[in-house]
Amino acid sequence: MNRLIARMLFGLSLFGIAACSSAPDNLGGLDLKKWRSDRGGCNNVRAGIAKDFKKIEGELKGKFADDIGELLGRPDIQQLGERNLKYYVYFLSKGSQCTDIQSKSTAPKVILKFNAVGLLSEITYQSRAL
Repeated sequence: MNRLIARMLFGLSLFGIAACSSAPDNLGGLDLKKWRSDRGGCNNVRAGIAKDFKKIEGELKGKFADDIGELLGRPDIQQLGERNLKYYVYFLSKGSQCTDIQSKSTAPKVILKFNAVGLLSEITYQSRAL
């Protein structure tokens, strides 16, 4: 009985350590710290590392929305679609969204589409090709 309790406590402590871990600073060649620091793409940092982002698309696909949010930071825009689809929008460069996030912006952006169970299923780019 004591061994069982000791094992349960050990498992809970491991869970606590894993739950408190912070997001990594890099994923492949993408500097996630830089990505997260450029909220709305308003400092044009994301524009300079967008090619690195494209290289890690395969590593991102299949991850849960919460995990993506932890890696890339809170999305600039989050939208809910039909049939429980979810979209995260990250602007890649400065645009009208920097003065009013609710205004329609033509700035380049990457759109992450999550399926009904919350897994990243598609990554698309709008406004210009990278």
